[in-house]
Amino acid sequence: MKNNCIYFLILTVGLMLSCSEDTIEENGIGSLDGTVVDAVSKTPLANVKIVTNPSSSTVFTDVDGNFLIEAVKTGEYSVQAEFEGYTDAFEAVTILSEQRSSVSFELVVGGDENRAPDVPELLSPENGASDLEAKVEFVWSSSANDTDEIVYTLQLRNGTTNEIQNIEVVADTMATVEKLRYGSNYFWQVTASDGENEPVQSVLGQFSTTTTPENDFLYVRSINGNSVIFSGGNDEDADDENTGEINFNEFQLTSESYNSFKPRRNVETSKIAFLRTVDGATQLHTMNLDGSDIKQVTNAIPLNGFRVSELNYTWAQNGGKLYYPSFDKLYSINPDGGGLSLIYQTPDGSFISEVSAAAFDDNLIALKTNDSNGYNVSVYTVRLSSGTIGQMVYQNTPGAVIGIDLDANGSRLVYAKDTSGSENTQYRQFSSRIYIYNLNTNSEAILNNGVTEGLNDLQPSWSPSEGEIIFTRKPSNLNSEPEIYISSLNNFSNDDLLFTNASMPDWE
Repeated sequence: MKNNCIYFLILTVGLMLSCSEDTIEENGIGSLDGTVVDAVSKTPLANVKIVTNPSSSTVFTDVDGNFLIEAVKTGEYSVQAEFEGYTDAFEAVTILSEQRSSVSFELVVGGDENRAPDVPELLSPENGASDLEAKVEFVWSSSANDTDEIVYTLQLRNGTTNEIQNIEVVADTMATVEKLRYGSNYFWQVTASDGENEPVQSVLGQFSTTTTPENDFLYVRSINGNSVIFSGGNDEDADDENTGEINFNEFQLTSESYNSFKPRRNVETSKIAFLRTVDGATQLHTMNLDGSDIKQVTNAIPLNGFRVSELNYTWAQNGGKLYYPSFDKLYSINPDGGGLSLIYQTPDGSFISEVSAAAFDDNLIALKTNDSNGYNVSVYTVRLSSGTIGQMVYQNTPGAVIGIDLDANGSRLVYAKDTSGSENTQYRQFSSRIYIYNLNTNSEAILNNGVTEGLNDLQPSWSPSEGEIIFTRKPSNLNSEPEIYISSLNNFSNDDLLFTNASMPDWE
């Protein structure tokens, strides 16, 4: 029995030793050899650099394409073959103690493989460029290293809002992006992809847009149930046969969270007055030309009367005063909210809906009055010093009148009148047309601008030169979308569309 136990113990130890013979010894030494040939011709390649990872000795192939690395520690290795004009190749190998391991390489000529495109280089706008307009042309350089078609992705990020735009461009190396936000810092980067290799990216570029565009026009657009004030420009690249870009250079001035409307710019003060709904009341406000520094002007006596959307006010006395209506009364107030005073009251109790002042005659204003339904319209001038009515343009006339505007000298009055004479509870107009009344000759003339039936021309006002009229055109059906047009008095039939989904224009 004792002899049997000794025999079993010897047998077990022997088996354990035999099983461990093929394992990698931690501190063992082996060697590595191999060959390198051209993948197509199978020709041996001399002077090919052979390196390993983890690192061991670096060697080069001989004239027969052979190499040998001696005294390599046991372990797992990645072997790399490098040769100019060929693509690097890699092979995995295990080095065993006191044994020689072998690998072979077939190198591919570099031009024979699919290669990634060149890294794009940003050219324009230059890095750090400033005061750019809302329309920017982006240019970069890059090229393919094979026949693959390159798809570029321009990524544009607003550093102020973190809003990201991705613009895909096929083959070309330029893209134009419009309607960027003013007063914003932008970052841009271009990625090139051939669909085969990993995409490559340019460095990051940066630029900023100008704070305030020099736009000529103000107008209102409805967004999510609120009126929002915008400024917009006239396309300077337009010629006589091309009216230019519609909705050009738009810049949002007021927040969509508020109901803001009827903007009026004053050149002398570089301010914009406008109406805003505050706690259910319509209050006068002012702001800077870029929409900043909003201040409420009126308070205890807001604008009031027939239909808030039909009420209008005016700058007066070179921007030193604002005139505004409240039912049958007309008030004057300073732009800072002080100096509120009653300056006129209608003798018959009719509501004042609109007022316009002559720029060169502080004593002359024009008023439009109506009843509580918006009809029985009267339009006349008033001398403020005496409170007396001057010239009567309309008196208790049927139908609607929308918009009155005196010229600078107080000699002409432009307005829109519904020629259908319709009076209805919805205050719907069917054939509103633009008229100019000459206060010197007491004569009225309709402007035959070719407007078709079913369309209304509304809210007309003079251009700064008084050689053109800007106005709103709107289909007669309710809830239709308005547009803003401009027409020359010399060729009024050739009116030009400026802005879509827009109304209440101002041009000062």
